[in-house]
Amino acid sequence: MGRAARGRRPGRPDAAGRPARPGGAAPRRGRALDVACGRGAVAVWLAQRGLAVDAVDVSGAGLDTGRALAARAGVEVRFVEADLDEGLPVSGPYDVVVCQRFRDPALYPALAEALAPGGLLVVTVLSEVDDEQGPFRAARGELTAAFEDLTVIASAEADGEATLVARRTQNP
Repeated sequence: MGRAARGRRPGRPDAAGRPARPGGAAPRRGRALDVACGRGAVAVWLAQRGLAVDAVDVSGAGLDTGRALAARAGVEVRFVEADLDEGLPVSGPYDVVVCQRFRDPALYPALAEALAPGGLLVVTVLSEVDDEQGPFRAARGELTAAFEDLTVIASAEADGEATLVARRTQNP
């Protein structure tokens, strides 16, 4: 993990409010997908590491902010405006798939299928664990069950948040 990420649980924003990033486990080449990318901070970070990044979000305003951030950072990110309720508008394989603060269990199979052999998945969602129940919160164990065919690297559920970092096997 990067310097800012040490000492905090996976999925927790750092002191500057940036979302958790996959840190040392993320490759420095290949393709990456940032699902529900918001303002594009993770997408730009992945591009700065050397990955070719596709970033998807429904918000045109968020994507415009992401484009400006990528331009300031001097990196290229392909931003795609799409409603994820209609599925992933891009196709893999990806070496990294990141989805933070967006939960749609119907998309879980597509996220796993988008991974290249050896690809890394990083998912953080709101959780019912240590918090309220609700339609936008994952039940205890939801992520590990949904991605049971992947090799779990890290998993945490606490304080209303669930995070999973997992890898697809090399030979599916």
